[in-house]
Formats: sequence, C-alpha cells, structure tokens
Amino acid sequence: MNKYETIEFEVKDRIGILWLNRPQVRNAFNAYMISEIMECLESVEHQPEILALVIRGRGKVFSAGADIQWMKSFSKLSFQEDYQENLHLARCFYMFYTFSKPTIALVHGASFGGANGLLAACDMAYCMEDTVFSFSEVKIGIIPATISPYVIKRIGEFNARELMLTGKRFSGAEAARKGLVNQAISTEQLESFLESTLAELRTSSPQAMISCKELIFNITKSQNFNETIDYTARMIAEARASTEGQEGMAAFLEKRKPKWVTQPLTNNS
Repeated sequence: MNKYETIEFEVKDRIGILWLNRPQVRNAFNAYMISEIMECLESVEHQPEILALVIRGRGKVFSAGADIQWMKSFSKLSFQEDYQENLHLARCFYMFYTFSKPTIALVHGASFGGANGLLAACDMAYCMEDTVFSFSEVKIGIIPATISPYVIKRIGEFNARELMLTGKRFSGAEAARKGLVNQAISTEQLESFLESTLAELRTSSPQAMISCKELIFNITKSQNFNETIDYTARMIAEARASTEGQEGMAAFLEKRKPKWVTQPLTNNS
C-alpha cells in the first residue's frame, strides 16, 4: 500500500478505508491532501480485491473544510492560478462521484464547507446525530461552487438555497431530513450500522455494483428519456451474459450462495 502524509488507507475484509488524517487542523484539506486523496482513489479503482470504499476522519471531526493557511495563499495567486486550484478540487469531487465502486462517507463531529462536497459525492453518507454541518462560504464572502453539483443533487434546489444562503449551522438530524446524509445515527450504533451496510455490499456481485453505478450515472445525466429505452435493455442483457450474471442466476436457481460470497478475494492490511 502507498504511504501518505495527510491521509491513511487500510483494507479490512475487502473494504478500503480512507482516513482524512490531519487531526491537528480538524482534517482541513489543502492542495496536497487533495492530491493524495485523488492518488488513493485511482489506486483503489484498480484493485479488484477491494469491494467498496469508506471515507472517514481521524480525530474529533470529519473535516472543517478548506485549510485556513491554504486559503490565505489564494490572495497571492493570479486569477488563472486560483482557477487551477479550484479545478483541482472540483476534479477530486468528480472522482468520488464517478468512482466505479460503492462509496460511503461516515461523518462525525463537524463537516463544514467543502467537506460537504466529499460526502455529497459519495453513494451513501451517514453521520452521528450530534454532527454539526454548515455551508459557511457566504460568511466569508465566497460561494460553495465546486461542491454545488453534488449537494444540489442530494438535497434539491430550495434546501440548497436555504442552507447555502444562510450559511447556518445545522444538526445531523436536520442533515438527514434534508437528504444531505442518508441517515443520522447515535454514536453507540454507528459502527454496527456501518458494518451491517458493508455486510450487504459483500453479498452483492462486485461487477453488478459497478454496472449499476454506471447505469445510474448515465440515466441521471440523460436529457432524452427515449434514449434510456435502448440503453437499459442493452445494459441488462450485458449483465445477464456476464460471468457474474451467469453465476448469480445459477446460484439463485440452485438455492446456494454465489461464488463471490463464498470465495471472495481478500487483502487485509
């Protein structure tokens, strides 16, 4: 496994766990951390033994958003240099959103500003009930631009208007009600809830989950509903003809577990 300075990565029972690891600055991210996250994502994408990815934060909070020292450096940049920094961050969020394997954000303590882009771009996001959230950009005269495509997809236009325009702080329970996270869970139950979710993923066909994510991505981006007719028919035909599709149907008819459950690839750190 690669060694990182601002993140940690481990594999446990076929699940990759990416830890934001700058607890001394509340896991605030800078350009270097973003690069390490992107490098890690690219590496995991090409490891077939890793079934899914969880992103978490070391220390007291998930992430306080952008690093203050990094933000201070922006005043010395030209417009083009500033644009490139923002583009780098935007590509990081897009990598999460288009990542081929299931992604889960597990959020605790606090998630401010750009940190909400990380969780919003994941397939699933769960938080502790006492987590504090905020889209605080407007409080310092800027806007939550690069995270907005993923946040608006999650919570809708008018929830986004309320939270982004006020920049107010809100609880994990409200984050769940508005759809920013799938569910807010008590501190005592969080780990067991995560494990039960991962247990479900371990019984799903790895290739089918990848194809399912591709299906959802292409359906949601399509502007022509008629185009989805041929596309979806072709996708299910390809899935049924695949090795895992054939094995899954055979296992179902023979009333046994499929081979990806009974003979999984493993790689424990």
